[in-house]
Amino acid sequence: MINRRLPAVAVLSAAALAFTGCAASGASGESGDDIQLRMLVNVTPNLTEEWWNELVKPFEEANPGVDVVIQNPGAEGVAAAVPRLLASGDVPDVVQSIPPSPELAPELVDLSGYEWAVEGPLADQYSIDGKQYMAGIGVQLQSLMFYNKTAFEEAGIESVPTTLDELDDALAKLKDAGWLPIQTGGDWMSSHALQAVGLPTVIAEYPDWFAEMSSGELTFSETYGDAVERYADWVAAGYIPQDALGVKYPDAEQNFLAGGAAIYPMGSWFAGTEAKTPDAAEIGVFRAPAAEGVDNPAMGANIASPYVIMKASKHQDAAADLLEYLTTDDAAVQNQLEVDGNFRDGYEYEMTELGQELLAIVAATPASDYTPTGEGYGERKLPTGYSTEINAQTQALIGGASAAEVLQAMDEWFTANIR
Repeated sequence: MINRRLPAVAVLSAAALAFTGCAASGASGESGDDIQLRMLVNVTPNLTEEWWNELVKPFEEANPGVDVVIQNPGAEGVAAAVPRLLASGDVPDVVQSIPPSPELAPELVDLSGYEWAVEGPLADQYSIDGKQYMAGIGVQLQSLMFYNKTAFEEAGIESVPTTLDELDDALAKLKDAGWLPIQTGGDWMSSHALQAVGLPTVIAEYPDWFAEMSSGELTFSETYGDAVERYADWVAAGYIPQDALGVKYPDAEQNFLAGGAAIYPMGSWFAGTEAKTPDAAEIGVFRAPAAEGVDNPAMGANIASPYVIMKASKHQDAAADLLEYLTTDDAAVQNQLEVDGNFRDGYEYEMTELGQELLAIVAATPASDYTPTGEGYGERKLPTGYSTEINAQTQALIGGASAAEVLQAMDEWFTANIR
């Protein structure tokens, strides 16, 4: 059953009422003084600073001695800001959107003693040496391709692709019909699209890919070679224009929403933007397909909004109270799920038709099919810097580098970074 959507003010007011009776006493001041909790967060077109401040407002009202200060990392991003802040000693109390890793774990508070962290979404998959260092609000799907339904109709595509060969055929038809086949861009978007092409097949064929890549048992070229070559073919065919590298994330998103492209490889959070965009193009979604013969394509899925507490925090108890609120309070969790198109068992909200299509994908995806993306998480982790390198090499591919050059560069990078 889909719950009736409450106005934003009503949702936040409900959160304040629900949380007032369960706030931990330590949050109002661990030493009798007011507390300032600094929370470094990911700021996006959906997750604006104003939205973040409204999200934590009920917690502040229930705990008048606590002031939650939202920190925006700007263009640098959270992942890049954390090492810099650690080096400078100017460490926030709470960080959102950065999953724990074996390298980062020594800087984080062990949350294993909190039931709400141990029983949270994907908690087991994110554990390190049996310990929980983060708590999240739900599941964020990654291996998705949103598509313009009008474009598919005009190109004569009657059903969504279920294999990469079918996707190749669809892209050719879309270009022939006068559509830009794939919307992507610079920044981190470039490698997101490549991973949507590669991971469903790679992880299905090599279930221990993260461990075997990190140990040197496998190479990038032997596992990702077909995906990189296919992507290079798409660039050569004009499905992905070279000037895409100059397109920023918000502009790519808006162009697709306005009907400027046929397919947009993106995570489930896009549904949150689509839901609040008036006059958006009619958009559907399908799982990123795998190669012919792969019966269990992997689905990239990350924890939605992972929160960690930095060990350097002087207010760890108050920070834990804040995390408990953010990850267990019904209204707060529902608000976070809805704004970015994420999912969690037992939490449903009013959805657009696109959201219903995503929910159907979730229902049809076994838990065993989920895989990390990028550098990975928990103990399924690639060497640090992989996300930056694969992004740089994908951009080189879009800029005209050959598949062979990119694969060689990635193999050399792994050789240099495997410990």
